[in-house]
Formats: sequence, C-alpha cells, structure tokens
Amino acid sequence: MTAIVTHSPPRAAPSLWWRFNRFLERHLPGGLYQRSLIILVAPMVLLQSIMAGIILERHWDNVTKVLARSLAREIGLINELYDRSNKTPQALDEIENIANRRLKLNLTILQDASLPDPVSPPLFSLVDSKLTRYLTKDIGKPFWIDSVGQSGFVDIRVEVEKGLVFRMLTEEDRAYAASTDALLMWMVISSLVLLAIAVTFLRNQITPILDLARAARSFGLGRDVGEFQPRGAREVRDAAQAFLNMKQRIERHVEQRTAMLAGVSHDLRTILTRFRLELAFLGDGAQVQALKEDVEEMQRMLEAYMAFVRGDGGERAEPTDVSQLLRSVSAAVARGNKPVTVSVEEGLTLKLKPNAFRRLMTNLIANALRYGQVVEVNAVADHRRFTVTVDDDGPGIPPELREDAFRPFVRLDAARNQDESGTGLGLAIARDIARGHGGDITLDVSPAGGLRAVVEIPV
Repeated sequence: MTAIVTHSPPRAAPSLWWRFNRFLERHLPGGLYQRSLIILVAPMVLLQSIMAGIILERHWDNVTKVLARSLAREIGLINELYDRSNKTPQALDEIENIANRRLKLNLTILQDASLPDPVSPPLFSLVDSKLTRYLTKDIGKPFWIDSVGQSGFVDIRVEVEKGLVFRMLTEEDRAYAASTDALLMWMVISSLVLLAIAVTFLRNQITPILDLARAARSFGLGRDVGEFQPRGAREVRDAAQAFLNMKQRIERHVEQRTAMLAGVSHDLRTILTRFRLELAFLGDGAQVQALKEDVEEMQRMLEAYMAFVRGDGGERAEPTDVSQLLRSVSAAVARGNKPVTVSVEEGLTLKLKPNAFRRLMTNLIANALRYGQVVEVNAVADHRRFTVTVDDDGPGIPPELREDAFRPFVRLDAARNQDESGTGLGLAIARDIARGHGGDITLDVSPAGGLRAVVEIPV
C-alpha cells in the first residue's frame, strides 16, 4: 500500500503593516482619550518641529548672509578710505575715528604687524564661510578671521599694506544671527496654546462617550444610570439615544415578563393548592401519599422554572453586607452534620442585587452540599472585582462537560448527577444571575478534590 502524504501550504509570514499594527497595539495606551490625543498631538508636534527646523535654518542662513555682507562692505569701505587717503598719521586717526564712532567696528590700527597664522574654522561654521566669501569680494587684500577665540566677538584683521594691519574686534551680533531665542519662544508658546485648545476640545468630545459607556455599564450591572442625557457630537448623541431606546424596551420587556410570571405563578399555585386540599380529604393511604409526593415535586419544579425565567426579577443593585449574606445562606442551606466553612472579610459591603445574589449562592452551596461532605466558601474583593469560590470534595465534573452543566434542563450523566432528582436549572440560574451583575461563573478542580465554582463580579 502506498502511503499518501499531504503537505499543508506554509503559512505566509506576517506583513510589515501587520507587524506595525501589532507594535502600536502593544505600546499605545488603551484609552480612547489617550489615543485620540496622540493622534491629534503627534502630527502637530511633528509638523511644528519640521517647520521650526526649516524656518530657523532659513532664518539663520538669511540673516547671517545679510549681516556678513553688511560687515564685509563696512570693512571694505574703511579699506577704500585708507587707499584714497594720503596715509599720514592724521589720516589714520581720521579713519579710526570714523570706523569706531560712526560704524562701531572697534577698529585698532596695528603698526609693524602681520597677520597671525590661519585658524581652522569650526565644523559647519556658516559665519566663517560667508565672511570669507564677502571679504574676498569687497576687499581683495589678505585678511584673517577668528570667530571662536573670544566669546561674543569676531576678530577680523586686514593687511592693508605690508606692516600695517587693521584689526576689527566686532560683536558677534554684527556678523551673524547669534540668538534665535525669541523666535523659539514664540513658536513654543504658540504650540502650547494650540495644544491646550486641542486638549480642551478633545476632552469635550470624549466626555459624552465616557458618560455613555458608564451608563451602559451601570445598566448592565442592574444599577440606576441616573440623569443620563445624550450630548456631544451628532454620532455620539445618536448612539446615546439608541441606548436609551434599548433601555426602555428592555425595561418594558422585563416589566411585562414579571407581570406575566406573576399571573402564571398565581394560577398554577392555585391549582396545586386545590390538589393538596383534595388529597387531604382522601386520607393517608399509600396511593394518596404517592400523589402528595408528586404534587410536592410539581411544586418544586414550578418554583425552579419560575426562578430560572425570572432571573434577577429586575431587582436593583444596592449596598449589601456580603459577609452577613454568605453566612446566613450557608447556615440556611447546610444539612445535618455537613459543615460549610465561610471565609470572608467582616463587614464587606458591595453594591449587589441582594435577593438575586442570595439565590445564586444558595444554588451553588446547595449543589456542593448535595455531592460533597465538606464545603468551603471564600470571598475576596479588590478595586476591580469581587470573587467567591465554592469548593467541595465530591466527584467533580470532567472538563469537557463543565460548560454543559450551565445549559438549562441539562442533567449530566456523570457521578454528580446519578440518582439525583432535580430540574437541571441550578447552575443555569446561578450563571444567569452572575451575568446579570456583569460577571460570570466558571468551574474548575477544587483543591479538596471535587468541584470549584468561581463567581467573579465587577465592582
């Protein structure tokens, strides 16, 4: 026989775009306000940075060009005055006076001097390159420049003739744009003003969404949503109005269902009461006793069905002493000498639907007592959730059947359900109530060897 080997096609490697999105999901904040702020601020900061760089570079370059050209022309003017003079000491004094009094060049005339050795200009020195170019064009004589030797000054020396040097120690502001602090300050101030406006506007847009989320969460937990009114952008108002319409439909449905259940329950209980009265007149024979047991079984089944359909019955959440509730439920459900150990912080108070939560814990503890000999109830709460665990030492439920245990009217064929009467609604009712609080119930293996039921409810 020839074996047929099939090869599944290799999975395509994730694209660069997918990796980029995954990176953003992992590192970006989770909140809508923070993400919206980043989306709004990041392009603005990037654009401002690019524009600041371009503007400052062009501004510095243009201003330096103008200043360097103007300084070179003034030095060229002094050089030309010397060339046209009679070169006497009186003429040199007159030139020095004009340069210092009128042109503010801080000129010093050096006799029997020569130009110093060339100085290497700093890397990317714009002022040295521009001054060199303009001085070469306007003077045409040997010169020497030092823009870093004295802080705040530019030292320029021109050899007007052999042994005679004109030295100009000019403030750096005359040669290039040394400071752009004012421009930077105004750009920063304008950016901060724009950012403040953006944050204020964005907060006003996000707040209605957060209010809608809080109202939906409160309604899902069975709490009063308060005076919630649609506001904000048109799309947000439409979503809020849709939520209010849904809330009204659900409340109307719950009200109608409650009224219907009340009527059905009353009618069926009336019939069962008549059965009991008729059986009471028939004596205590074996057949009558069997009929009475059937009536009692019908009564229990009716109560279970009504409890399942009723759910939390539209009950509103209110501050509840959880420690007292758990102890009273455990004491009421405990049978004979089967102990129920309750571990809970004394005085723990949470906002719950007290009657519905009592029914939930009654079902879980009764289920644990039915199949186990020792039952432990532990309850803890933090700033996020309230957790209750119910452990027993019974036979437990296989992992593959645990979800089936929550299905209505399902009675498992495992050891926990053999030879036990019931409707198969206990865990279904418990989960329905837990989800009505915005939480859930899961099943796991108990440290005692049986089943662990874990109730988690957000607080």
